[in-house]
Amino acid sequence: MPLSRIPIHDRPRERLAASGAHSLSDRELLALLLGTAGVAGIGVHDLAERLLTHFGSVEGISRATLPELTSIKGIGDAKASGIVAAFELARRAAASLPPARIKATSDVVAITAPLLRGRCRERLLVVSCDVGGRVLGVDCVSDGAADHTLLPVREIMVAVLKRDGRQFALAHNHPSSDPTPSTQDIRGTAAVQEAAGSSGLRFLDHVIVTDAAWRRVTTSQ
Repeated sequence: MPLSRIPIHDRPRERLAASGAHSLSDRELLALLLGTAGVAGIGVHDLAERLLTHFGSVEGISRATLPELTSIKGIGDAKASGIVAAFELARRAAASLPPARIKATSDVVAITAPLLRGRCRERLLVVSCDVGGRVLGVDCVSDGAADHTLLPVREIMVAVLKRDGRQFALAHNHPSSDPTPSTQDIRGTAAVQEAAGSSGLRFLDHVIVTDAAWRRVTTSQ
């Protein structure tokens, strides 16, 4: 339905101002993100509905790449870029207030999962901490393929030392949704653990994150 045919008090922008963003449906929030102008014969509400139908959910849209988005009729480069940027900001915002300290494996997951979930390629993150476990920062040291990523030992150590860290944890994602560590994951973890000891650093943990689960990587698996 064209926006002009929707009563003013029922339009998403007016309802957002009056009642807050939580009062809007997924389709209405997407319509606001897409802007006020659709394309010839297709309004922004219809475009939002097309996106939800094609990708199945908001979570599905959040994982979409630029080429996948622009394959939808009515979604050009500008709208697709805006969608990708909005979801990336949401992921960063979710990760911007991590636990002050790493006390358990679940803290590593809480810090890294928002930065790893919804991605179609594997990514390796290093969480550096001081001697008391206070989080100093999170760095990406490897962007891999859809089914594997490297554990670059030297780059990991450098990332921790640049933060003046004394201990660290690793996390990477499995886009396949299976958090089971591969042989490469286990061997790489053992190599990192050995290098950490040689560098005077404490290796805290390594977790594999999927969209719905997570699992620790141990060298005894």
